[in-house]
Amino acid sequence: MSSQPLAGRTVAVPEAREIEVFAGLLQRRGARVIRCPMVAIHDAPDPAAVLDWSRRLAAGRFDDLILLTGEGLRRILSCMRRHEPALCPGFLEALSRLRKITRGPKPARVLRELGMTSDIAAERATTDGVIATLRPHDLRGRRVGVQLYGTEPNRPLVDFLESAGAAVSAVAPYVYADAAEAQAVLALLGRLGAGDIDAIAFTSSTQIERLIAVTSEQTVRSALARTLVAAVGPVVAATLRRHGIEPRLMPRESYFLKPLTAALEEALGGPAA
Repeated sequence: MSSQPLAGRTVAVPEAREIEVFAGLLQRRGARVIRCPMVAIHDAPDPAAVLDWSRRLAAGRFDDLILLTGEGLRRILSCMRRHEPALCPGFLEALSRLRKITRGPKPARVLRELGMTSDIAAERATTDGVIATLRPHDLRGRRVGVQLYGTEPNRPLVDFLESAGAAVSAVAPYVYADAAEAQAVLALLGRLGAGDIDAIAFTSSTQIERLIAVTSEQTVRSALARTLVAAVGPVVAATLRRHGIEPRLMPRESYFLKPLTAALEEALGGPAA
């Protein structure tokens, strides 16, 4: 097999946080990469709320912790290290004792980096998957911490937990912000619509929402009709379908950048048009 199976192929990358990692994986396989980060991730503007929640966890006031993203746990830890480092040992000790529920592989990976494991893994890496996994469990009287993604309050999950008798305390350790200028987004859509790009690889739902916010759902659907649309995992694929866009490519099992790159290589590895 060629060491550069993606030679002659052009792939658009709307990823932000790990854009150079993803671009490097593609470029080493010969692809031309168009970088257009859609969103940026920032710490929560008010660290006091994150620290207050973290103090309660460290004090043993939660029985369960639902981790919806790996990024969230990393941001909580970095917030403590910057603003209240003395809180970290107690937090980690309490974290090791309580029941940890993870949505998808990324929060489970961060736990492993801390020498811990997930106690309950959602059967699907979605909010519905978390709910379905927890439904057989008796949650009456359980004190449940929920680490949110972005500022999305995730009412379906919180409402389910409260209706099951749990007391819920949520924390939003990071926020999303626009990254690419609107003009850059429009330029990307123009190239997609012209058929200049072989594939676009979405790694978060917010990237799709940003594209649509700059123009319209119909414009984005039309622009993507001439390229291979790839999704890193089922959550992103579901967002695409909600907007009438069918993802044509997704890793089969593991939803990370390397499996996504491998899937792109498999799909585009033939002679370039």
